[in-house]
Amino acid sequence: MAPPSRLNPLLTSLSVLLTAVLFGLPFLREAPNRLVSGQAVYVSSMVHGSVWLLLAVLGAAALVASFKPTRFWLASVLAISAALIPGLLWLAASHANATATAPGTASMARTSFGSAFWLGLVLLAFLASSALQQLRATPLQRTALGTLVLFGLWAILGSGVSDNLSLVKEYAQRADDVAPLLVRHVQIVLLALAFTVCFGLGLGWLAHVNAKCGRAMLPVLNIIQTIPSIALFGLLMAPLSLLAASVPALGQAGISGVGLAPAVIALTLYGLLPLVRSVLAGLQQVSVPMRSAATALGLTPFQALIYIELPLALPVVLGGVRTAAVASVGLAAVAALIGAGGLGSVLFEGLFSNAQDLVLLGVLPIVGLGMLVDAVFKVLIGLARARAHSS
Repeated sequence: MAPPSRLNPLLTSLSVLLTAVLFGLPFLREAPNRLVSGQAVYVSSMVHGSVWLLLAVLGAAALVASFKPTRFWLASVLAISAALIPGLLWLAASHANATATAPGTASMARTSFGSAFWLGLVLLAFLASSALQQLRATPLQRTALGTLVLFGLWAILGSGVSDNLSLVKEYAQRADDVAPLLVRHVQIVLLALAFTVCFGLGLGWLAHVNAKCGRAMLPVLNIIQTIPSIALFGLLMAPLSLLAASVPALGQAGISGVGLAPAVIALTLYGLLPLVRSVLAGLQQVSVPMRSAATALGLTPFQALIYIELPLALPVVLGGVRTAAVASVGLAAVAALIGAGGLGSVLFEGLFSNAQDLVLLGVLPIVGLGMLVDAVFKVLIGLARARAHSS
């Protein structure tokens, strides 16, 4: 199907903003050590003629595609945007290498990413996403493009070209710790999500069959959402410590005021509201004729719930699970403050030592994990909708 022919100046706006960001904000920062911000380095002092040409071609293609969105011009914008994402990393790595090998450079010197680098990546991703949307790309095509971009980034990081970047140096110093912390982070999220699904499905069903329970339950879950995460962790520490002291078996099982238990309980409580609401909304949207048909077939209320209502409500229910899962990925970082571990340990170590790149070493995997979880649930929701429509 041909892309739409109506005017859409979004691509031009994004390309203009991208140029302003790249040439108006610091692209890198050079510092004598990891604890100071250092001096700003701008793209204008780094780029070669080929980079200028590529940006000019991107701007021209985006301008034409905004007024004449043919497949050729949209594909040009998409290709250049996708190529520039690893291109920015290569540009930063090349400058870091040149700085590291320059005479008189101290061994503790660091080259860190500046605001123009991060905003440039975001704007390039928006450009590519907008072009994909106007091209009406299939999920397979989107996945293939994303894989190519990630492969380009991985090739640059794995080739050793980027070893002199400060963020890569931080990773090299903690390479043995990052993987276990990532596994611990995933463990916290999975445990919390499992309990959230178990309790959320039951509470959502109860709110559906008993309106009074629903009216009493939702305000309580809303109040839990208003409690800051650190405060909720603190509120759980005392009763869990007392419980572990009163019942030694629970203490031996790992239940205590700090560590994994309060983190999982808190994340479970935070995830209940979106899941209960989605279960309630999903069950309420099941039509009366479908329920009448289940009754006519002789199904018990439980059988009707399992075989009729939940399958039809599954896309909406998965939307609530998706919200709870993505939120848990982020909130699990705060659990490091109560000894639960995870990637938050790296994040807070960087904050307490005023090391920006160490903070990023904790933040970037969390962001990547959240995006991965979101993408997986998008696929699951799409499959559930297709199955619900076909049944």
